[in-house]
Amino acid sequence: MNRPSLRLYVDAQFTSPYAMCVFVALREKGLAFDTVTVDLDAAQNQTADFAQLSLTQRVPTLEVGDFALSESSAITEYLDEAYPETPVYPTDPKQRARARQVQAWLRSDLLPIRQERSTLVVFYGQKMPPLSPEAEAAARKLISAAQALLVGNPPNLFGDWSIADVDLAVMLNRLILNGDPVPADLVAYAQRQWQRPSVQAWVNQQRPAL
Repeated sequence: MNRPSLRLYVDAQFTSPYAMCVFVALREKGLAFDTVTVDLDAAQNQTADFAQLSLTQRVPTLEVGDFALSESSAITEYLDEAYPETPVYPTDPKQRARARQVQAWLRSDLLPIRQERSTLVVFYGQKMPPLSPEAEAAARKLISAAQALLVGNPPNLFGDWSIADVDLAVMLNRLILNGDPVPADLVAYAQRQWQRPSVQAWVNQQRPAL
């Protein structure tokens, strides 16, 4: 039985950490897929054709045959259920729940970091001014949680690598790659995650000039 073709819609600058998350999951699973870029600055995600495809009119959107799904964590969870041969979430129920908790938290909290350290820092090398007091507080919260999750300096969050490692590494790298203070153990963790071939495949995408 032939598997349906996969098509991943991502932002044209390859700076969305959420599109990156799905891209990495697909690469880790060894699934063949086409990548289609969507120019968000030109509002291509609001066109009638894309709105018909993507319920939330956002990237990433994954098209699987006649089925399309947006929102990155929904996509990666779907991929783990539909293509379970190479899991990207922990197999232990408690660890899997914790991985999903980490993903949900990184997407819904720490807004000052996301505002003051956009992923242009991560993927274009831009440098930003010093953090505001609000962002400094968010950075302390991020560092505290990351150190609690990584007691003993393990290579990954939950023993074997999981997709939550990508999300945490991206958030840490918003600070690290801008030169903001981050403990050495977390810098080493983020650097290890960044060298993963699936991650490097996204990092090394050819990006348009800003």
